[in-house]
Amino acid sequence: MPQPGTARERRAAERRQQILDAARAAADADGWAAVTSRRLADAIGYTQPVLYEHFPGGKSEIMRTVALAGFTELAAATRAAAGSATGAQAAAAVAGAYLTFAAAHPALYEAMFQLPIDARFAQDDAETELRSGFSALADALGDDGDGTVTEVFWSALHGMSLLERAGRMRPEHRQHRITELAARFAACP
Repeated sequence: MPQPGTARERRAAERRQQILDAARAAADADGWAAVTSRRLADAIGYTQPVLYEHFPGGKSEIMRTVALAGFTELAAATRAAAGSATGAQAAAAVAGAYLTFAAAHPALYEAMFQLPIDARFAQDDAETELRSGFSALADALGDDGDGTVTEVFWSALHGMSLLERAGRMRPEHRQHRITELAARFAACP
């Protein structure tokens, strides 16, 4: 995001980022239920009306903004992991990066995929951040079709991430699951 030009615009952008950082920190520490306008105002040293000046939609707008930034982070992580790899290597690298991201950022992942954020998933007019995240997965798989293969791959990764977080999968077998998943999807046309 380019820096705004005037000193006032820069201060507003900094305050906005402080609010987002405070929301993410509070969610990381105590879950999204603990993210309140009072707590955020206290955390950044401003009044609650200042929060609403920057985020008129309140908590839901803040959570949506955090989630969309998360999609950008996830896309960057999966693209970096895939690098120039192709086939099963690319799929495995992306799967590993995805699962690592989900485990490292549980509150962010929850906002991205489980909480209502008023985003347009699976729509032609989906937000740029969502399209970028989906494209990172599709590119790793070589999915140049209608996206169904990528949706199934993403679904498998999402399920694995939730099952891992709930302690329903053997941690020592993660790499085996990734290898198996990658082999199956690398074979898809």
